[in-house]
Amino acid sequence: MNYKAILYEVDDNILTITLNRPEKLNAFNADMQNDLINAIDRADKDDEVKAIIFTGSGRGFCAGADLSAGKDTFNMEAREDRKGAISDDGQVDWSHSGVRDGGGRVTLRMYECLKPIISACNGPAVGVGITMQLAMDIRLASDQAKYGFVFARRGLVPEACSSWFLPRIVGISRALEWIYSGKVFGPEEALEGGLVRSIHKPDELIPKAREIAREIIDNSSPVSVALSRQMLWRMAGANHPMDAHKIDSRGIFARGRMSDAKEGVESFLEKRSAEFKDSVNDDLPEYYPWWDEEKYS
Repeated sequence: MNYKAILYEVDDNILTITLNRPEKLNAFNADMQNDLINAIDRADKDDEVKAIIFTGSGRGFCAGADLSAGKDTFNMEAREDRKGAISDDGQVDWSHSGVRDGGGRVTLRMYECLKPIISACNGPAVGVGITMQLAMDIRLASDQAKYGFVFARRGLVPEACSSWFLPRIVGISRALEWIYSGKVFGPEEALEGGLVRSIHKPDELIPKAREIAREIIDNSSPVSVALSRQMLWRMAGANHPMDAHKIDSRGIFARGRMSDAKEGVESFLEKRSAEFKDSVNDDLPEYYPWWDEEKYS
């Protein structure tokens, strides 16, 4: 697959996806949207990929949306690919796919991903550059990173499902402060607010991300990681702990019958490293997925 806006590199079971428009500070456009969705589709189908790291090419992670269209950058009525959403008399069909936010399409695909995702934010990340990272599981920052939920300063509102993700990560008060002000802030404030796990020197950022990925890969069942990722993300919006109990119970029952659970116990008793054989593509339990697919409407 030849990508236009990203690099896709697998090494030692770790996929590194690099946003690759350095001349534009990796600004987000339709090519990047499509490339990222395809890359996650591809990674989910590849059992050789056991963890994913996202980073940026050059000095930035992502400068947000590509503003090269000027004042009409966010005017969907002016875009050929969105005109089906507006009738000849100017009425908007709010359920039309042409209304949908591209960043949200990406984060929804990340939300559904079966592999753990680590962000290695190497530089400025504003707008969709930070909101896309909210759907990643572990966020690391370079000491050169900067963050900004700058939407209100551009006359916009948060996108990429960040109104769902951000308060769950940092709490509603902090989320609203950052969204209301639209300010750009450094990695220290991001760390203090719970947005990132840790701050690293630039040359230590990717090695640390790979170290975390390696710890997961070397010690954990890929199927258990895949199920756990979906359990925790989806239970973040559950109405009652009984919802979690139902899924926990099914997971323990199903996984307890499979070879990975037997290997996990035997390897512990024998004081050796486990060799998990179950496959994400072939061995997800029959109750998965347990949810009804959400539709845009």
